Amino acid sequence: MNNNNKRCPLGLSALLTLLLAVVAPVFAQQDPTPAPPASAPSSVPWSSLSPQQQKLLSRFGDQWNNLPPQRQQALAHGSQRWLGMSPEERGLARQRFNQWHSLPPDQREALRQRWQRFQSLPPGEQAAVRQNYRRFEQLPPEQRKTLRERWHNATPEERQEMLQRGREMRMKRQQQHAQHMQMPRPGRSPR
Repeated sequence: MNNNNKRCPLGLSALLTLLLAVVAPVFAQQDPTPAPPASAPSSVPWSSLSPQQQKLLSRFGDQWNNLPPQRQQALAHGSQRWLGMSPEERGLARQRFNQWHSLPPDQREALRQRWQRFQSLPPGEQAAVRQNYRRFEQLPPEQRKTLRERWHNATPEERQEMLQRGREMRMKRQQQHAQHMQMPRPGRSPR
């Protein structure tokens, strides 16, 4: 990250949301799966953790019973995910974690809020965000840079227009795909 720039250089909510989606659960900054609203989270007994989890979370051992149940659950879940990762995945997670910690607190808070907004989206919209991110990542670097700059320099109204155009284009592609799937294929009789 460029420390000379106080604003986030990426500018695209989807890109940042996905970065947070990978980083936050791995390191248990917050629990990505909220508890049912009617029940309070239950505490996780230290003895219920595997020996590997206890070793990984040893710095919390003395204070474990004083941690809020939600934090205990997040740490237990994060340690379980960590132990299930390959060495390559752990290396990437460490790299993303270091990037996360190099961000100023206000940017981390903005990312947390975006993550929460993403989590509150219906599954179809989450899938659309992920698909848009994959498309963005497939663009040539110069085109990605241009799009980031356009987004970064846009007014809130212009950003809303960009988002609306994107939704319209996505709907048009979905309609075209549906029409294409309904067309009879050569050599086959229509259904």
